[in-house]
Amino acid sequence: MRPSQPIAVKVFVSSPDTHSERRFDLSLTVGQLKNKLELITGIPVQNQEISVLASQDANESLGVLADDSKPLGFYGIQDWQVLKVHDLDPSTSFTGQLSDTSQVDKFELTKEEYAQRQDTVLAYKQRNRIGRFADKPAEQMEQKQAVDISVGARCEVESAEDDFHKRGTVRFVGSTEFAKGTWVGIEYDEPIGKNDGSVKGKKYFECPPNCGVFVKPERVTVGDFPVEEIDLEDEEM
Repeated sequence: MRPSQPIAVKVFVSSPDTHSERRFDLSLTVGQLKNKLELITGIPVQNQEISVLASQDANESLGVLADDSKPLGFYGIQDWQVLKVHDLDPSTSFTGQLSDTSQVDKFELTKEEYAQRQDTVLAYKQRNRIGRFADKPAEQMEQKQAVDISVGARCEVESAEDDFHKRGTVRFVGSTEFAKGTWVGIEYDEPIGKNDGSVKGKKYFECPPNCGVFVKPERVTVGDFPVEEIDLEDEEM
């Protein structure tokens, strides 16, 4: 038995403005095909010239479907070939105009005009306090508060023990990478601190080991605090 002949083919249809995959019966005449292609490509029937390419990568045409009365099977169209539709008179159709934006008038606004409109994304964000227009959290407000503590000032840090004074010198005031807000870096007079002016590998000021500490500004009292010597004498030798 002879193998049955295909009654339809799957092809690619390509035009200046379109590219798609289509299925056509081989009994379809070229004239009938052109009527279908007008709806697909926008090119009027009388303007169409259809050439056949072996594949999407091919540059040379295998031939032209020149006789409108012949069926596609007459030309031996095969699956996945390309039907390339040329527009012989672009001036009478919209070919090329759909993808050419150079002739489109652009609607433009200045920044001032845009800011005055009430139907924009900017206006919506302002009304609903979204993004940069949102209320600032307390932590962010704290960062902007001025701290009346100067580097080099003598100070005392709040302690849970009434008779234990944590005194030292202010070595740093500002924001840090380890936490939000404003921090005060202090060099204690004695090694009762937690670091040497560094936190997580970042150096903020210089001081001996265990003499450095970072505290919030509200725990620091600036004043003329003299150095208190700690009695290191012990009963045992």
